[in-house]
Amino acid sequence: MMQSIGIAELIGFASSFILVLTIGKQVYKQYKEGKSEGVSKWLFIGQMAASLGFLTYSVMKRDSVFILTNALMVLNGFIGLAIVLKHRRAEGNTASHDGQGETATNDATDNSGATLRV
Repeated sequence: MMQSIGIAELIGFASSFILVLTIGKQVYKQYKEGKSEGVSKWLFIGQMAASLGFLTYSVMKRDSVFILTNALMVLNGFIGLAIVLKHRRAEGNTASHDGQGETATNDATDNSGATLRV
């Protein structure tokens, strides 16, 4: 038997849609740009852990709005983490090799203008 959806559920689902869309857009941007500069993998690990906890709580409370929201947030966190790890691997491959099998070095300049090998 289907329950009717009240105004509280409509507000909840609309808010859920906005949240998931907003976070999803950021993850898609990282994917599309091919980089995850300044984004820590721990952001997504923490998000997934929290969302799994909230999902469990929501199931126990039988709250359909939060079950859907948190399930989508777990999925979003997993996708975001996968993208960050993919970008880190790609950055590691291009930063550590100069394309000819040799290890590349990074040069930096100190305050006196001297070049430092790192």
